[in-house]
Amino acid sequence: MAKKIILDVDPGVDDVLSLCLALFDPNLEILGITSCGGHVSASLALKMIQGILDYLDPPRLPRLGMGTDLLEKYLPQQRAFGTNTDLSDLGQNITGLCTVHPAEKIISDLVHSYPHEVTILTCGPLTNIARTFARESDLSTLVHRLIITGGTITEPGNASPMAEFNIYRDPVAARQVFRCRAAKTLVPLDVTNRVTFNYDLLAHLPPETTKIGEFLRRIIPQTLYSYRQHLGMERMYAQDTVSLLTLLCPDLFQCKMMYGEVECTGELTRGVTVFDRRHNVSVNTNLDVVTEVDASEAKLFIQERLQRCGHPSL
Repeated sequence: MAKKIILDVDPGVDDVLSLCLALFDPNLEILGITSCGGHVSASLALKMIQGILDYLDPPRLPRLGMGTDLLEKYLPQQRAFGTNTDLSDLGQNITGLCTVHPAEKIISDLVHSYPHEVTILTCGPLTNIARTFARESDLSTLVHRLIITGGTITEPGNASPMAEFNIYRDPVAARQVFRCRAAKTLVPLDVTNRVTFNYDLLAHLPPETTKIGEFLRRIIPQTLYSYRQHLGMERMYAQDTVSLLTLLCPDLFQCKMMYGEVECTGELTRGVTVFDRRHNVSVNTNLDVVTEVDASEAKLFIQERLQRCGHPSL
């Protein structure tokens, strides 16, 4: 039976890869996709999601919802690098939905329709999830699992020296979600940064004659070039895709139950995820934190699934 999932995204290149894998995987039933404000505004993120769906024409169309933007603006240097995706070259006009439903309504409706069956994968700031659970305090207990892409244990941050972008953008929401009663899995930079791709990835994409193959060949070379030009790296990360793998292929990962919190107001430590790892101290754990990944097998799995996305039977 296909696993039911909601994707909460702020489309960047890594979000796009995870969307492509999820939309064409027969083992997943994408019930809904909600946009959150992160790299771009929630409204623009929704149009980008629409553009991806219209262009790729997946076998199943999910419900769409739009999140609420944060009032606080971020500085350019606080943006996670290499994650902004421009869909303006898709060769089509992206029109708005006739009726735009709030992300909280879409998440609430779907979780109530399938209690204890829906996994929510967050690929951006946790604003939508925090707002949804604040409206209905018991809703978190009806979620099968919440998979959070974000945070860092010992790895340097990508929004500040110590903070990961998704947590940094809305640390208050992240703290609320960390403290909620849902079963939670955190996939931090310490794990996602171990799975990287270079130009060899182009050889493992669907055929160029397929829409998804042509689409990915447009955005991936640009991203790899940007990583090289701005960071001096010959490879790119795919954080959100690695998080999706914890659902598709959990045997590739090792996890540890921890107690985690988020710093909200520190001048230098805003958005830092803090884990109590003291010995001989009894604390109530609240997160299942992914600590290890078989990086080579994860990379092969992603490449194999990407090739299958262009199969005519899917």
